[in-house]
Amino acid sequence: MNDKYERQMKKGVLDMLILKLLQEKPKYGYQLISELKEKSNSVFVLKEGTLYPILYRLEDEQLVESNWSAAAGKQLPRKYYSITEKGKALLPELSQTWNRISAGIQQIMN
Repeated sequence: MNDKYERQMKKGVLDMLILKLLQEKPKYGYQLISELKEKSNSVFVLKEGTLYPILYRLEDEQLVESNWSAAAGKQLPRKYYSITEKGKALLPELSQTWNRISAGIQQIMN
């Protein structure tokens, strides 16, 4: 598949997927990258340079918020992201929109 088209298709759903993962519990960046890769069977393999701008934008939109953990022993402080009430309210709408678009695509492609 042409990488350009694959990147464009994936880009549109990353916000929704990140919000979904944060719905479970707060996570730091590397956790999100790992879970996206693992839960998608390596369909979504993100680099930090892709993830963090999305997180910053979601934070600007008040869909997620961040907090630093305290250093413990040799563990450095980490920035954890959690979904806000506004993000929780938006997630079902995003999911419905995705399902509608996906169904429309399937009707055309089949």
